[in-house]
Amino acid sequence: MFDSELHNFKRIDLRAYAASQGYMLDNKESWKGSAVMRDARGDKIIIKRDADGVYQYFSVRDDQDNGTIIDFVKNRQRLTLGAVRKELRPWIGQPPVPVPSFAPLQATTKDRQRVEADYARSMDAERHTYLEQERALPPSLLGSPRFRGRIRIDGRGNAVFPHYDANGLCGYELKNRNGFTGFASGGSKGLWLSHEQPFDNCIVFCESAIDALSHAFLFPNARARYASIGGKPNPLQPELIRAAIKRLPKYGKVVAAMDADVEGGKLADVVREAFQLSARDDLVFVFQQPVGFKDWNDQIRGKQPDFFPAARPSSLDVA
Repeated sequence: MFDSELHNFKRIDLRAYAASQGYMLDNKESWKGSAVMRDARGDKIIIKRDADGVYQYFSVRDDQDNGTIIDFVKNRQRLTLGAVRKELRPWIGQPPVPVPSFAPLQATTKDRQRVEADYARSMDAERHTYLEQERALPPSLLGSPRFRGRIRIDGRGNAVFPHYDANGLCGYELKNRNGFTGFASGGSKGLWLSHEQPFDNCIVFCESAIDALSHAFLFPNARARYASIGGKPNPLQPELIRAAIKRLPKYGKVVAAMDADVEGGKLADVVREAFQLSARDDLVFVFQQPVGFKDWNDQIRGKQPDFFPAARPSSLDVA
């Protein structure tokens, strides 16, 4: 039997209710499709709104703590369903206490909610054993302002590289020892992106995030931003590449820095076509491949067979 009251409860803005319970919005980690909120006890929740207008939450610290506002109240106040009804009835009309106002959350799919919840359990990685010891990438580069927060580590020690599309986080690449490569379950490829600065005059597109980091190490440029396609592109990525090119300030350079193989040439063609569609006559396009090595990370390790990760500082430290 359809319960209209419970139906209406689930459409209460859970951000406002959580704020009334002492949760604060984390503006740094939130975006237009997702709100990250924390309370004084250390609880961290992610709130999203699905295509039916229902607000859903996930607790980062407890996999079993998730659901709608009804579950949120039950799990925190240990109330029966009848008591939950009494608690939430005022919220169908006027909020019972003053709370912040929020812009509407963009609707997202359940797969996307899962991706973001799983990603939130990873941590920023300014130091990463695998990237430093196996990939010869120095901590000065990983923790630089250009890349800080765009490299994370999960509970398995994987390097985690977030992918973004026009609506925010859409998936993430996973890399680790023994050639392990993975991607977020239920996620989709967008672009892995470094931070962008208003004074940038170059964007470098690479096949993988590790290749992009390697290129930044080999050719330090404090005014370059970086992007990774993550291998063979899907139908949505060319438009994301075009949009990234459109964001580049005037009179800059677009570099397709791909692997030295046939597939690298095909990826460069994808970037070249996006460049042409951007109609940016003020920009120049450059195709670049490593010489004598398959990819940019091979070039780093080939040049430093007994490499010491901290041996070479990066000019990106001042980016």
